[in-house]
Amino acid sequence: MITDGNGKRKVLVSKGITTTLGVTIYQEGINFAVSVKEGIACRLLLYPYGKSEPILDYRFDESKKVGDIHTVFVKNLDLLRYEYVYLLDDEIYLDPYARILTGREEWGKVVAKSDLRCAFDLEEFDWEGDRPLTIPYHQVILYSLHVRGFTMHPTSKVKHKGTFEGIIEKIPYLKELGVNQIELMPSYEFDEIIPRRENNMEFTKYLPDRQYTINYWGYTKANYFAPKASYASGKDSVKAFKSMVKELHKNKIEVIMEFYFGEEVNQNTIVDCVKYWVEEYHIDGVHINSNGVPTTLLATMPRLSNTKIMTEDFDFTRIYKEENYPLNKNLAQYNDGFLIDARRFLKGDEDILNNFTNRMRKNPRYCGVINYIASHNGFNLMDLVSYDVKHNEANGENNKDGTNYNYSWNCGVEGTTRKKAVLKLRKKQIKNAYLLFLFSQGVPMINSGDEFGHTQQGNNNPYCQDNEITWIDWNNIKKQKELFDYIKTLIRFRNEHPILHMSKELKIMDYLCCGYPDLSYHGEKAWYPDFGLESKQIGVMYCGKYVLKENKKEDDFIYIAFNMNWEPKEFSLPSLPPNKKWRIVFDTSLEEPIDKVITIQRNLNVKEKSIVVLIGK
Repeated sequence: MITDGNGKRKVLVSKGITTTLGVTIYQEGINFAVSVKEGIACRLLLYPYGKSEPILDYRFDESKKVGDIHTVFVKNLDLLRYEYVYLLDDEIYLDPYARILTGREEWGKVVAKSDLRCAFDLEEFDWEGDRPLTIPYHQVILYSLHVRGFTMHPTSKVKHKGTFEGIIEKIPYLKELGVNQIELMPSYEFDEIIPRRENNMEFTKYLPDRQYTINYWGYTKANYFAPKASYASGKDSVKAFKSMVKELHKNKIEVIMEFYFGEEVNQNTIVDCVKYWVEEYHIDGVHINSNGVPTTLLATMPRLSNTKIMTEDFDFTRIYKEENYPLNKNLAQYNDGFLIDARRFLKGDEDILNNFTNRMRKNPRYCGVINYIASHNGFNLMDLVSYDVKHNEANGENNKDGTNYNYSWNCGVEGTTRKKAVLKLRKKQIKNAYLLFLFSQGVPMINSGDEFGHTQQGNNNPYCQDNEITWIDWNNIKKQKELFDYIKTLIRFRNEHPILHMSKELKIMDYLCCGYPDLSYHGEKAWYPDFGLESKQIGVMYCGKYVLKENKKEDDFIYIAFNMNWEPKEFSLPSLPPNKKWRIVFDTSLEEPIDKVITIQRNLNVKEKSIVVLIGK
């Protein structure tokens, strides 16, 4: 029995339970369990909410330790009134399993570690029967965003800027665009303050008045179980995050959480963290780094069999022994493979056509594939067609940070320009880029802001830019209305034609004996593709006989003519079944959308650096 701050004997302590780390609440009391290495003295400090002096200072007995775990069971405690921390050899230690962290409610504020506390999550949340959506990968349109940057700009016109609530206010926009899954960059409790290193002369040179910089992205050590308090408009970040998930689910939009686990993070903690967010916050999946993370264990856990797990790659031979693949795949490869090959094809590199067509078809039966041509890590899409080299001076590292391998092309002028010919070419290249990944078989991922031409001014590593460089400027929707409407139309067309997003990989075979393979390649002469080293053009035909649309009718024939050469190319089109004709639906060489049926019989002329899409019906 321990006395509280008033000297009254009411806080009872006894030996705790070791099965679950962190804080576990029972009817009889609360269990504290923390892992501490041998030889380190450990104490539990319990504070009245908002106070600086503890009412309980409990020293754990090393002789009662079970493995590396210290435990204590506390009774007669009004949890709503208290916060806690641990002391390890008199150094403050925040519980890595803490459900709530107090002290960082204000973004960008320097907070001493002594002012941080762990708190208890006691509030019941009414989920109203909510469950994860489990949308199959082949039906997903993924949209990646930064919680703060998505709505922080004054033009976002939301009440709760830079927060989970701000995302709720933007749900109508997400539905208008046509996405049904969002991925949140780190949204758990990380410290965004990076102190200035005294020996960083470049930082001092470029940012002389700054004593610290901002870790805007959040790829650092963190309290992984707690939602980021500064991403909530009020004091209850737990309720804010859950409300966001529930509202997104009501609107048929999945939520994927991105986690960065450093190699110092215990692998059991990683597993517990993923399970906790799935169970407690109803998230639909996670995107995790692969180094130091037990991806095989996560991939084979029965509890996570319906949870989407995305990472750079998996050891599929260990996960699916004897090719025992699941009917509903929940794993996905998430890497830059498509990005590199698609960017090289887009700018007209040689010896890349074969790689690109393989990327375009890739859709293995054992996992999904995330396809993107731009992400937050590297040039966004507008900068991809506006800059040949990175321009990261604003980061204060003498432009030495960020990748030098951008596979970009500025279309003739580096950066901002008023030249109409350059601007016209850039817009065409952006349209081409969207066709490359939206009409490929994997899951297309849109980097937020790319749909209406957001620029980061050539910064390909804006990890520390909490400003207009990374904040999405919503005025660009009006400025780039043609581009925005074009992308919405592409997404709608993809959704209407299941042959463009099959549940299984296309075989390039006529296995229905219908006279056409499911997928075929063509050159300037039908059925004769040119995959030579210098070839930069290809015709790709999807046969709709291999899948039914929602109306239970066969899908249409779709032919995509890619020409990344500097001169026009003529394609001889494959013959269609009787009573069907080729019609142009998209032509990236045209500034205005096609508003009339243009029927093509045999030959199609595709202008330089252009893509034309036809439908046979």
